[in-house]
Parts: sequence; C-alpha cells; structure tokens
Amino acid sequence: ELGDNAKAALINRGMVEMARFGRSRGGQPETFFGLAGFGDLVTTCCSKHSRNRSVGEAIGRGETLEEILGRMEMVAEGVWTTKALFGPEAELGDEELPIAKQVHEILFENKDAREAVQTLMQRAPASEMGDLLENAE
Repeated sequence: ELGDNAKAALINRGMVEMARFGRSRGGQPETFFGLAGFGDLVTTCCSKHSRNRSVGEAIGRGETLEEILGRMEMVAEGVWTTKALFGPEAELGDEELPIAKQVHEILFENKDAREAVQTLMQRAPASEMGDLLENAE
C-alpha cells in the first residue's frame, strides 16, 4: 500500500544491491542490468504470476510465512535464497545488504513489514549507483 513510486524506488535500490553483491562474488555488474538480472527482478516484482510476489503480498496482509508456505504448491525460491544469504554458512564480510536484511528479518525474525520499510527509509541518503559501474573491470 505504499504506491508506485515507492515500489519503483525499492526495485531500483534492490537491483543495485544485487549487482553490488554479485560484483563482490566476482560477477560483472553489467550482467545484472540485462534480462537475466533486471528483467527477472521486474518480472518477480510485477507479475501477478510471481510466487515471490505472492509471498510478499501475503506477508503484507499479515499472514505468517508458515501459513503461506503451507498452502503453496510451488517453491518461492526467494524465501530460501534469503535464508541462505543470512544463514550460518554465509560469508558476507563487510557487505551491506539493507533490503535483503529487512526481508530476512520479516520472513524469519517476525519483523513487521511497515517497521522494515521505516528502517530502510531512515538510512542516510546515498548515491544510487555510487561506484558500482565506475570500478567495473
């Protein structure tokens, strides 16, 4: 219920976060801005057929992850990717993944989604792309 501009900002910042994470693992940031990255993210966020979007909308309506997964017949892979990203085997180092961290806290630590949005909104302003593409090799 935040509106289209908030959704667009979240998609944009999420894309940059994903590209930075990929670069830290040896990927080329440009890859994330093509169909395999940005195309997939937009489809995941905007398609009424997206399993990940369905999970997010149900969470936003106040349902628990357990309730949602209990009725799903297919896998919402973003749930398990988020769990792995912050699991004990994860090696994030100094990486900052503010959106992914808030998603993890919503899904696995029972954080209220509105509180997570507030946490993101209270972050210090920063450049959208920063040095992401400048330092690409």
